[in-house]
Amino acid sequence: MKNFKYIIPILALMMTVTDINAEEVKGIDRANLDETVSPGQDFYKYACGGWMRNNPLPPQYSRFGTFDQLSENSREQVKSLVQHLGETEQPKGSIGQKVSDLYEMGMDSVRLNNEGATVMQADIARIENMKRSELGDVLVWLQNGIASPFFSIGVMADLKNADLNIMYMGQISGGLGDRDYYLENDEHTVSIRNEYVKYIEKIFTLSGYKKKQAQKAAKNVLKIETALAEAAMTREESRDYSIQYNIRTIEQLKADYPNIDWTAFFAGIGLPNIDQVCLMQPKFLAKVNELLGSLSDRELKDYLLCDYITSASSYLSDEFIQANFDMFSKAMSGKKEMQPRWKRALSVPNGMLGEAVGQLYVEKYFPAESKERMLQLVGNLKKALAEHIAGLAWMSDQTKVNALVKLNSFTVKIGYPDKWKDYSAVTIDTSKSYWENVKGVSYFLTQDNFQRWNKPVDRDEWGMTPQTVNAYYNPTTNEICFPAAILQAPYFDMANDDASNYGAIGVVIGHEMTHGFDDQGRNFDQNGNMTDWWTPEDAEKFKGLADKLAAQFDAIVVADDVHANGQFTLGENIADQGGLRVAYTAFKKTEQGKGNEIIDGFTPDQRFYLAYANVWAANITKEEILRRTKIDPHSIGSLRVNATLRNIDTFFNAFGIKAGDNMFLPVEDRVVIW
Repeated sequence: MKNFKYIIPILALMMTVTDINAEEVKGIDRANLDETVSPGQDFYKYACGGWMRNNPLPPQYSRFGTFDQLSENSREQVKSLVQHLGETEQPKGSIGQKVSDLYEMGMDSVRLNNEGATVMQADIARIENMKRSELGDVLVWLQNGIASPFFSIGVMADLKNADLNIMYMGQISGGLGDRDYYLENDEHTVSIRNEYVKYIEKIFTLSGYKKKQAQKAAKNVLKIETALAEAAMTREESRDYSIQYNIRTIEQLKADYPNIDWTAFFAGIGLPNIDQVCLMQPKFLAKVNELLGSLSDRELKDYLLCDYITSASSYLSDEFIQANFDMFSKAMSGKKEMQPRWKRALSVPNGMLGEAVGQLYVEKYFPAESKERMLQLVGNLKKALAEHIAGLAWMSDQTKVNALVKLNSFTVKIGYPDKWKDYSAVTIDTSKSYWENVKGVSYFLTQDNFQRWNKPVDRDEWGMTPQTVNAYYNPTTNEICFPAAILQAPYFDMANDDASNYGAIGVVIGHEMTHGFDDQGRNFDQNGNMTDWWTPEDAEKFKGLADKLAAQFDAIVVADDVHANGQFTLGENIADQGGLRVAYTAFKKTEQGKGNEIIDGFTPDQRFYLAYANVWAANITKEEILRRTKIDPHSIGSLRVNATLRNIDTFFNAFGIKAGDNMFLPVEDRVVIW
């Protein structure tokens, strides 16, 4: 379905923490370790090798780690809630009725398989019968919640006036999800493109097209998406908000990109009075304009049809779902097995009606005291980060003051929103097809976004649902957010010592805070506006340190002969390092941090770093490593441990790591930013 989000919340892991009595504490689970490996040779394998051996990769996953274990726990909780709704008749129009019926429709394999492609035929006919003069109307229809052909649109805060919502237009990544899948010619990438061609042929055939028509369609789609990829920004460029802030009036759009009637387009999506947009990639839209003037009718229709059918495929018969899985999960990620139907069906109301499910979730699973405990811990980490900022040798006093003002202005969101989204305008009608209902909800969500244009930003709104196992920092609201689902077992154990809790939750809280000061977050002030609050000298020093950190990751081979991308993952790598250092400082202020109690043979410092490593314990396929290296701004788990820890002096001290060990990095090569 259509999705627009340019400033994506930063992913992390969170857990709750509390004070405990010394006699109750327990330390590191030695079953997680591989003690045949020296911590100085490969700390990730040493700390996580036992967990990896005891938790082989399930066939329905391309990566499975401790993070995914917690996600599975949350999913089981949501499943119980939703299935319980189905045990009694829910009042028509209630949240319970909407969530339950949408889930049950996804579970009805008999109906879905009987309907097959028939539920799409009216829409397919609309595209097939489209006259060239009707292209604008078709784009409006698709962009209103179904797909994002040629470009993406969406409303969010003005990067330079964060109190006001404006319209953004940007590039799309094509069916393959990243430009490099179209442009690189190594063996793995070529094999992915070949599978994509087969996938397009398959979904067209399933939709009623003859084999030769399907083959021609695949050729046309690949041609168009490759041309768009050639004009797209690189992954590294797409992280730089400053080069993507390009305000254009509607009159300028008309003059520069005349092959779309922009006045009619914006009126069609419900914004007839819009006067300007932020055009994030002008070069990309120029290519779109060129293609719209040169493509044949058949090429245009094939491209639009592929976008439409792909959007629908997850909500159709088993044949469509299998084709989708074979391409995007098996070929691209290395998954061996599809998730069971209940997980796939549950993801629809859990995502599309997320806060409706969230209301039910927090009522049952989120204890009120967790919020207070988290606020206390966040306060401890803020104090530690403030100390780090004040003590930076490379930063001037002037910039330090501005950084501390920003830090002290953080908004902290924990558990769930104070105000829930209103889904009263959503109708779930079981007399209609599953796909028709999904389209209806998506239209509601899309219009909900569009109609925020030119209105004040709602700073109370959340970017994640309470049942989401994650956390984020948002630069335009200068907020850190920790949803309820991440604040529970198995990641937090009431019997764990402070070292373990600070090494896990403390680091990732510090991680989110540090995002406010990473290579992109640092460009936003305390009010969420993109403005330069640095002295030129300090900015240059920061860049020098950041480039040095990026070079460390660039040198690492992740699989085959593919290297990590240090510039693409720079923000996350800065946040990992900052989170570690800040959490360690906060931990050392606790009674256990001040002492040297040995638990299970480990010192407090050793337990701190082992707990951090265990956060990223996971098994992963080679295909998924290669895919994530292309599309994910986070480094893979092993690098988040080994590469990051090589810059931390106290880690070397904790495990006696010395020159000659693989984990050792000479002092002059270490990078300390925050």
